[in-house]
Amino acid sequence: MTFREAIRKAMADEMAADRNVVLFGEDVGVYGGCFKVTEGMWKEFPDQIIDTPVSEEGFTGMAVGAAMMGLRPIVEIMYADFYTLIFDPIVNHAAKTHFMSGGQFCCPITVRLPEGSGTGHGAQHTQSPEGLFLNSTGLKLVAPSNPSDAYHLLRASIRDNNPVLFFEHKLLYPTEGVISNEPVPIGKAKVIGNGLDVTIIAYSHAVTTALEAAELLKENGIDATVVDLRTLNPLDKETIFKQVQKTGRAVLIQDPNGIGGIDAQVCAAICQDKKTFSSLKCRVLQFSGKETPVPFSRDLEKLTIPQAKDIAVAVGKLF
Repeated sequence: MTFREAIRKAMADEMAADRNVVLFGEDVGVYGGCFKVTEGMWKEFPDQIIDTPVSEEGFTGMAVGAAMMGLRPIVEIMYADFYTLIFDPIVNHAAKTHFMSGGQFCCPITVRLPEGSGTGHGAQHTQSPEGLFLNSTGLKLVAPSNPSDAYHLLRASIRDNNPVLFFEHKLLYPTEGVISNEPVPIGKAKVIGNGLDVTIIAYSHAVTTALEAAELLKENGIDATVVDLRTLNPLDKETIFKQVQKTGRAVLIQDPNGIGGIDAQVCAAICQDKKTFSSLKCRVLQFSGKETPVPFSRDLEKLTIPQAKDIAVAVGKLF
């Protein structure tokens, strides 16, 4: 099953199980969504899919109100770049509803955000804005790297009584994988491998880069453990600390630029934990996207995110 199909199946399974689960978004009905994630769903769930006008702030605000009144809306934002238009209903309202109502209201809304470069869509359609939401208390941030995690984490997000931002990297849509029978909870990272030399921490599409770098390192006799964060907020600090303490070396990879990003938060957590910081044998290495708008040129676009071969060379110099 592809990443795209896994997300579709997760939504369909939740809609079938609960008629309060509804989908809002532009072209999510007959057209099947900009990236064909919702293709065909309108035939099975004609009363649970709402094709909206081009008004992200309007239909997201409507979904927030619907969530407060008992529905479980899924909102598809065509491109994550349009986060600027939903910031008010999500950050100022959805994230604060439970607190400001003294626990009387929940806001179980899931916002799906297709993000990332690699598609040649230019600077206004290739951003990865997850770091911008880290400072908004009350939001959960999820960013899976494979079809199985996408399926289980989206179902968990829809069932969660808190607002969840679900980031889907566009390059992952055609990737294939087997859907596990084991549910994946929000807030639990995944450990890949059992290397004792270095711990590589990544999420979303950057996990692909991390695994490629791990293979290159293995050719040079360096065994790496890859930690797939899966959830960005809350962070699974326990797993991060355990794996970094095991190897004494931490390498952080993310596609967005490194200013105020997820990897900065991970690095801060490592440095603040006395036992983990004391276990480090060298400085923490950070690989993030270039501080530049993403160009249209496919060749230049490719170079705006970390490359596995560069990571392998840099990590090799630690030994």
